[in-house]
Amino acid sequence: PPALPAAREPMLLLAVTEFVGNSAAFAYFSAGALRRNISGNMLPRRFPLQLRTKSMGVFSPKLQERYPDQPMELHVWARRHPLLSCRPDALHGAIFASAEALVVLPNATRVPAFLLNIDANVTGKPTITGNRLGGSVSLTGELPVPQVKKLETMLKFGLWLFGVPWANSECCPHPVP
Repeated sequence: PPALPAAREPMLLLAVTEFVGNSAAFAYFSAGALRRNISGNMLPRRFPLQLRTKSMGVFSPKLQERYPDQPMELHVWARRHPLLSCRPDALHGAIFASAEALVVLPNATRVPAFLLNIDANVTGKPTITGNRLGGSVSLTGELPVPQVKKLETMLKFGLWLFGVPWANSECCPHPVP
């Protein structure tokens, strides 16, 4: 374990190891908590990829042809528990997930459209400027290059749109002048 800094005045120091993060990831996975069903109304209008056959044709070109502009759902789950590691310069994670896209027909029947396995390595480098939290994310994975680039762009946009503002509101709700 790393040496903790010596304190010259009273302070609270909290140290978290990779073991804690990996144990939590294993517990969430084992409990089935790493599953989400996402519908189109859960995504903001500004999100670059809407859950409609017209937008999802990026992953399956014949989808729009077979089901013109129909709503979709995305069922996402972890196939294995995520693996986390902390380095001095960044946080690293290995993600093993699957995403099944379903077309929602007018009679509410769900038709499987495609299954996408996502085995990815995510690296996050947090930055603090003044009293604001920022960061950068990179993604590499086991998909053909065009899909990885699109997923990386969506992940970055999602973090920029939701993750960083949430972290700033939780960590720094009242900026210090």
